Amino acid sequence: MIGAISIVKTKAQKIKKVEEGLEALDKNETVIFADFSGTKVNDMNALRTALHAEDTRFEVFKKRLFRVMLEKKEFGFDPETLEGQLGVVFSPKKMEEIAGAVYKFSKQFKTFTILGGLELKAKKALSGAEVTAIGSLPGREVLLAQVVGTIAAPLRGFLYVLDQKSKQSN
Repeated sequence: MIGAISIVKTKAQKIKKVEEGLEALDKNETVIFADFSGTKVNDMNALRTALHAEDTRFEVFKKRLFRVMLEKKEFGFDPETLEGQLGVVFSPKKMEEIAGAVYKFSKQFKTFTILGGLELKAKKALSGAEVTAIGSLPGREVLLAQVVGTIAAPLRGFLYVLDQKSKQSN
């Protein structure tokens, strides 16, 4: 066939992909796995753009090649057990910092499913449900504001009572 595009990779291309993946594993702290089957190319490009702003990237891997990479890093996780196509988010940030962006995308596009994740420094594998739960939590600033509000509420009530007592005594 003239003009046909070959999607089969040569052994050299696969070796290069594994080497690039190993380098990405060394440079990053968090990996999130997702099934992107049925997600439109334009939507995936929007995800890549959003992740790029977070100093994070999304790549597609063959499960077998990713398994080889994890074996070389002596990581006890087999990505071949995951359903669907394997999209991998590499991030130098902690799981709680990047899972939110991936979770928001998965809520917006139902064809994009979070399958799991890895905390590379801790050598810990997380299920899709765990990554989704972490991603659905509010951000650090929101949580801090809630804690401060919880601490301040009784003080505000006490000050109100004191103010009313001082007005009654006058």
